[in-house]
Amino acid sequence: MTQTTVRYFVTDVDEAIDFYCNRLGFRVDLPRAPGFAGLAKDGLRLLLHEPGVGGAGKAGGVPAPGGWNRFQIVVDDLEGTVDGLAAHGASFRGEIVEGPGGHQILIEDPAGNPVELFQPRTA
Repeated sequence: MTQTTVRYFVTDVDEAIDFYCNRLGFRVDLPRAPGFAGLAKDGLRLLLHEPGVGGAGKAGGVPAPGGWNRFQIVVDDLEGTVDGLAAHGASFRGEIVEGPGGHQILIEDPAGNPVELFQPRTA
């Protein structure tokens, strides 16, 4: 299986691990290090870094969490998923929107990084 790797900068790695593992179904995939964690879900590896930690946390200057770049998680029941996450205090950017391919919404991790939750349109 091909694996895609995404790196996100977060303000607190432990808080981000809790969010991604307990809310979005990731698992810890790499040995932990101070200010760093590697998580996995399906074919995606998610590297979590605190700014200023390690080479990646310093390359090109000191990065900051947030922005609009994101990865997508496909779900079967978007409304149910959103309701369940909202019950646990999740933060969303806007409401569920409909596009040509289906419905989507952006949820923010604890550092403000967006993750797209997407329910494909059924034929």
